[in-house]
Amino acid sequence: MTAASHDTPARRLRDRLRSAELLVAPGVFDGLSARIAATVAFEALYASGGAIARSAGVPDLGLLNLTEVLARVREIVDATNLPVIADADAGYGNALNVYRTVREFERHGVAALHLEDQVSTKKCGHYAGKQLVSVEEMMGKLRAAQEARRDLDLVLIARTDARAVEGLDGAIRRGNAYAAAGADLVFVEAPESEDELRTIAREVRGPLLVNMFQGGRTPLVAPGALAAMGYRVMIVPSDLQRAAIRAMQEAAAAMKATGTASGMGARLAGFNERDTLVDLAAWQRREQTYAAGDGSP
Repeated sequence: MTAASHDTPARRLRDRLRSAELLVAPGVFDGLSARIAATVAFEALYASGGAIARSAGVPDLGLLNLTEVLARVREIVDATNLPVIADADAGYGNALNVYRTVREFERHGVAALHLEDQVSTKKCGHYAGKQLVSVEEMMGKLRAAQEARRDLDLVLIARTDARAVEGLDGAIRRGNAYAAAGADLVFVEAPESEDELRTIAREVRGPLLVNMFQGGRTPLVAPGALAAMGYRVMIVPSDLQRAAIRAMQEAAAAMKATGTASGMGARLAGFNERDTLVDLAAWQRREQTYAAGDGSP
């Protein structure tokens, strides 16, 4: 473990978390979605495990392995300079796997990651039928995560899925245990009412992350109200991908019916807009510079 550096995404994220203003991080799943989110001035991105899985054509059931997820995380980190909060599922195995997972996620440049207390393989936090590891096993995973990180600024987030298995009281007990074990943020997944959100904020003794998206078990609450409760970070894991799914369905149907999606009008990104998103002009400048040479040996 090394001393924290001064200008890294992890340090910027830690500094931002000192603010009482809620940090909103949209869920992204590849380099392009990360670039799109960055164009509207978000301060951080969330590399959503569920969105990454679905973008690979499989459900969020822990079907992707560490190598597959890391390939997408690398794309997301490289696409922008924003801090990336990454979903590391249950660490892809036991405490030894967690140690390696943290090393790999950190090496790929994430500013934060969260580990959950589901058994491997895990399920989406808003699916039924989840199973949990013991508190003792999760505490061992958190110790492994702390020992694995080289940069003290890397934010370690402990997620508990106990609300659906052990009830709200069980989720709060686990959240407090994980905070006491040194988690930088606690993430109680899938509370089922606004009252439960308030209770978690009141009774869990540590900074909190909350998951907000349309259609889940947790009701939507405005960012200002969440900040007033005491939440520090709000992730919105699925909305960008769900919007993309609908747009692609409409475009595919139009092409099947008429041979073109031009009828979508402004809902279809322009040719030049697409290339602007991926910074074509900068690559063309590099190409010209390297072709001309600069006189160096």
